[in-house]
Amino acid sequence: MKLSTIIHHLEQWAPPAYQESYDNSRLLTGNSGMEISGILVSLDCVESVVDEAIEKGCNVIVAHHPIIFGGLKSLTGKNYVERTVIKAIKHDIAIYAIHTNLDNVHTGVNKKISDLIGLNEVQILVPSSNKLMKLEVISPKESAENIRAALFEIGVGSIGNYENGWFGVEGTSGFTPQAGSDPISGKIGEHSTNSEMKMEFTFPSYLKTNVLSALKKVHPYEEFDHKLISLENTNQQVGSGMIGKLNQPEKTEDFLRRIKSTFNCGVIKYTAPVKQSISTVAICGGAGFFLLKNAMSQGADIYITSDVKYHEFFDAENKIVLADIGHYESEQFTKDLIKDALAAKFPELHIVMGSVNTNPVNYI
Repeated sequence: MKLSTIIHHLEQWAPPAYQESYDNSRLLTGNSGMEISGILVSLDCVESVVDEAIEKGCNVIVAHHPIIFGGLKSLTGKNYVERTVIKAIKHDIAIYAIHTNLDNVHTGVNKKISDLIGLNEVQILVPSSNKLMKLEVISPKESAENIRAALFEIGVGSIGNYENGWFGVEGTSGFTPQAGSDPISGKIGEHSTNSEMKMEFTFPSYLKTNVLSALKKVHPYEEFDHKLISLENTNQQVGSGMIGKLNQPEKTEDFLRRIKSTFNCGVIKYTAPVKQSISTVAICGGAGFFLLKNAMSQGADIYITSDVKYHEFFDAENKIVLADIGHYESEQFTKDLIKDALAAKFPELHIVMGSVNTNPVNYI
């Protein structure tokens, strides 16, 4: 199997268009046309991870965190980033990173954390806006079904738990073909009318190029009337963090002890337990302090994230418990998430869970 097949599946799950502007989720080393001997899944990609991939016969590493964030101006091995990239290239190992795009989809990193905590009724904490478009297109009535089928095939019309959504109205159109045209009905120079259908579809904006390509292939007219409109609506399936409810309230300290055990935390840093019990939980894997106000405004009893600075703990304002469980600790199960997704789709592939503990932080 070629690497391009794996990449296509990963990017259908977590489209690169959903990554943050600072991120670098993509194929970092290797060629998408290479044949896969095996895949090693890891949270990070450092030299020891490349060594493990070599040892276990894997020529592809799928990592959550990109080893390359900024531009590399040289490859001399002067730091761990350059040494990792050099080693991967020397051994023909491809590195693919799937980072904040996997954070931002509703079946991604934060859903995994929510499941481990045991949350129900989970929703994206801050859904993304300006990620949707509307297509309006006019076609002959007899071609409408083929057009809908072609657009549904590429993911148009999917909103939340609904697929293949569309709206249509029938009407009459008029046109006069000019010299050089090739109309499917009517005559050159003569005005004609047709019974047509106007259809509307909503779709993720990153599909725009695919939508236009599909329309050109299936629409019977050489020139067809269509409109693309950017929407300000929020996409409830894409965004930052998650919020959900426990089956039943738990005493705050009991809940924190359970979190410490579940995520094998060396320590949890948290603000005063102003809530005697926990019912509503907001979370964000990795560095998520920026969502604290959102967690508070949506009535969360506790907000779980990592990389919180000293002065930022004051911002909890004695209204919510702010808990920092550690960056690695919060995202470590992303490896399971990625491996399970790949194994379910490609059961014939040699897929290995990386065993290297890449957490650079130690506790005593």
